[in-house]
Amino acid sequence: MTTVAEKDLQAQLAGKDFLTLLDYSKEELLYLLKSAIEIKAKHKQGIVYQPLKGKVLGLIFEKSSTRTRVSFEAGIYQLGGTGLFLSSKDIQLGRGEPISDTAKVLSSYLDGIMIRTFAQSDVEELAENATIPVINGLTDLYHPCQVLADLQTIEEAKGKLAGLKIAYIGDGNNMAHSLMIGAAKMGMHFSTAAPAGYLPDESIVAKAKKIAEGTEITITTDPVKAIKDADVIYTDVWASMGQESEQKEREKLFANYQVNANLVQHAKADYLFMHCLPAHRGEEVTADIIDGDHSVVFQEAENRLHAQKALMVALMG
Repeated sequence: MTTVAEKDLQAQLAGKDFLTLLDYSKEELLYLLKSAIEIKAKHKQGIVYQPLKGKVLGLIFEKSSTRTRVSFEAGIYQLGGTGLFLSSKDIQLGRGEPISDTAKVLSSYLDGIMIRTFAQSDVEELAENATIPVINGLTDLYHPCQVLADLQTIEEAKGKLAGLKIAYIGDGNNMAHSLMIGAAKMGMHFSTAAPAGYLPDESIVAKAKKIAEGTEITITTDPVKAIKDADVIYTDVWASMGQESEQKEREKLFANYQVNANLVQHAKADYLFMHCLPAHRGEEVTADIIDGDHSVVFQEAENRLHAQKALMVALMG
């Protein structure tokens, strides 16, 4: 049964954009996670659940993708709607049409837009000019959809979120930013370690610390300090899309930040290992860790489908 509070949250979320976790309250995020777990249960039981019949989601991709594209396309289809793949090479956006014009035109055709691109400012401009919900599928600054699935995975495995410690080891990129914000919102401790010059953006760290209530956010260059007593260990590739030319240089700089058997000894004995994928075994993580008993990376990847279905239902339903 849907409670009065949940009905209020449904009304709050309807038509809202999903650009960064900073825009969402703890209550809204918990509602989305509860919905994601319920939608996953229906899916596993073979229950047809199609609240978005007749709805159309436009999927704009300026960056290539496996999990984001497939999970959104499969998700909107399973919900009874249709997904339209819109490569920036195939639409006028890629030929210089202003983002504002694209937003206004697509708003008259679609019920929602998911965009995976480079600049966060482009996503914000799209949302500002669209009259339909805009979902950030990834930018260089944030990756909120991934963290929604991450939080779902941790809750499934640990039975709670508040009070747990997440240690993120590696480049202070979009994953580090969104994971830090998500942890702060959920009352989780967060620590991260990277070489000097590769730590998270200081302005985003400041925002996360401002919303953290009674929990610690630790930024360090020492991976052992960051991972000490962690409930969850998380890493990502050292060179993300667009940074391929820095690969060799980063391999040298990050050599001491590999998640391996020696490093994980400093975490709790029942730690979870997580990675947003794709992974480079032998670089940021050794094969024995990512393929070992503590790893939940494929459960985490699957949850992209269920978390995003919950998001689409909330925003587009």
